[in-house]
Amino acid sequence: MSPSQSKETQFYYKLRKTVKIWAGGEQSRANKYADFILAGPDLFMLLVRLSRDDRVSRTDKLKLAGATAYFMNPVDFVPELLLGPAGLVDDIALSAYVLHDILENTDPSVVREHWEGGADILDLTRQILAVADTMVGGPIWRRLIAMAQSFVPRVPNL
Repeated sequence: MSPSQSKETQFYYKLRKTVKIWAGGEQSRANKYADFILAGPDLFMLLVRLSRDDRVSRTDKLKLAGATAYFMNPVDFVPELLLGPAGLVDDIALSAYVLHDILENTDPSVVREHWEGGADILDLTRQILAVADTMVGGPIWRRLIAMAQSFVPRVPNL
């Protein structure tokens, strides 16, 4: 990593290295969400890249910024500090929720343009959302959804 890299790029490479090391160990065989966790660094970079794309609305950029900040926070609902890469499940679920929401307003080709992961991002997002409640636990999942909804301030009805 060079000092001239953005903090997001440095975080991406550090996260990718950590997940790669973890995935090669015995833990990965026991973790049924390992494929999602392995996609975590790529989901993070997708959030960052979309937040810098002029084709994404300002409102959606706020959601992306919130999800990116949550991803970079080591002390969250399922902390990586204690659980290692398995602690990324909440970050990944929140990312999928935000991306699914953004796909309502953004051309899927824009999202795919910034995606470097192996799986199709639309399919991956759907797969993660299908198991998110179980993957992170219902109470945490509901808190993540509420958090994502708070990323954009509500304008009061006049």
